[in-house]
Amino acid sequence: MLSCFSDTIKNNIKFGKETATDNEVIDAAKKAVVHDNIINFNLEYETILGERGITLSGGQKQRVSIARAIIKDAPILLLDDCLSAVDTETEETILNNLLEFCKNKTTIIVSHRVSSAKNADKIIILDEGKIIEQGTHNQLLNQNGYYATLYLKQLSEKELT
Repeated sequence: MLSCFSDTIKNNIKFGKETATDNEVIDAAKKAVVHDNIINFNLEYETILGERGITLSGGQKQRVSIARAIIKDAPILLLDDCLSAVDTETEETILNNLLEFCKNKTTIIVSHRVSSAKNADKIIILDEGKIIEQGTHNQLLNQNGYYATLYLKQLSEKELT
C-alpha cells in the first residue's frame, strides 16, 4: 500500500497527476469512497496529513492511495491487498466504482478476500507460489476446490457479522 505523506490530502491525491484539477481530485476521491471522510475534516481537501496534521485510519489511507491511482489513469492498475482495511460494504462500493474505470485497463487485484476477486475475468489461486486453481468465479465454485472452500468460509463469516 502506498502511504500518505506530510502534505494536504489534495496533494497526496494529486501525487498521481500533479496537473489534476480540483474536480478531478474530488472525482477520484468519490470513486475511492473517501470524499465523505475528507469533507468532514475542518479544512477538507486542504487538511494536512502526517506529522503535524491529522492521522488517517488504515482504511482512509488505503482509499487515498486508491484515489491517487485512479487520478493517474495508467493503462495498468495493480491493487495489492488495497481493500484489507475497509469493511465489506465499502469494499463492494469501491469495486463497483472501479468496474467502469478499469474497463479498458489491465487490472490486477491481489487479495485474500474472495469478494475482491469474484468479478474478475480470471482468478488465479496461488499456494506457496504455485498456481493451484484458475478460472472465473463460477468455474472455481464448480470445481469445489480451495477457492470454493474459501468462498463458503468467508460467506459464512460475513453472515455472522
